[in-house]
Amino acid sequence: MLDIQTIIYFLALGSFVGVIAGLFGIGGGGMIVPILTIIFLNNSVIDEKNVVHLALGTSMAIIIVTSISSIKAQQKKKAIVWDIVKMMVPGIIVGTFLATFIASKLDSFYLSIIFASFMFYSSILMFMGKKPKSENKIFTPKTHIISGGVIGALSSLVSIGGGIMSVPYLLLQNIDIKKAIATSSAIGLPIAISGTIGYMINGWEYSSLDNYTLGFIYLPALVCVAFASYLTAPIGVMLVHKINVDLMKKIFSLLTLALSIKMLISVF
Repeated sequence: MLDIQTIIYFLALGSFVGVIAGLFGIGGGGMIVPILTIIFLNNSVIDEKNVVHLALGTSMAIIIVTSISSIKAQQKKKAIVWDIVKMMVPGIIVGTFLATFIASKLDSFYLSIIFASFMFYSSILMFMGKKPKSENKIFTPKTHIISGGVIGALSSLVSIGGGIMSVPYLLLQNIDIKKAIATSSAIGLPIAISGTIGYMINGWEYSSLDNYTLGFIYLPALVCVAFASYLTAPIGVMLVHKINVDLMKKIFSLLTLALSIKMLISVF
């Protein structure tokens, strides 16, 4: 399964995902999961019933690295609202971890439908560019914990960094869009860590040194995609201040929609 062509695919995916993560404050799972699923399906080494689980788990592990890179770049600009991140973390950790147990019990076919449906909905919202009406106030700690749990659970099921949900959630509290994107990057880290541990535990019986898997994590993809994305995430952070982000969101939404449909067709 591991050849030079596959490694090049992983590196190219990581380079693009890194820029996207820094630009939009998202982990890049909307790109990573469908592309990894397609790659895994084209290689008979991986059991077809586990390809989506492996893509989800690997995506979570990769998002750890993209989040760290984005956080470092955003912290230099002092754009992260850490008070909100701290309040959401307990809910995020519990919600994300528990949802991996649900995902591990679902067939790849149903996981694909869940992922494609979620990405279709979020892509439409992103393309339309709708912004939530601001409440002009910071929510209570209890609200943050519950919201963190919900965002974490949904993010775990579709293996994303939560930015698609956390950015609008932050905008509701009248937080500046650039600070919302920066804070979303920080929120993505506990989601990714908790999700990775969950997918590793739930897929432990499928671990194989011959196939380079650790639970539901494919190590070569993790190393290659994470390495490239770590290098390119700061580029996305820099571009936030120099390009039309709304236009890029529309293009990205169409791309993720197309990839999700392709993934669904491949699984069928």
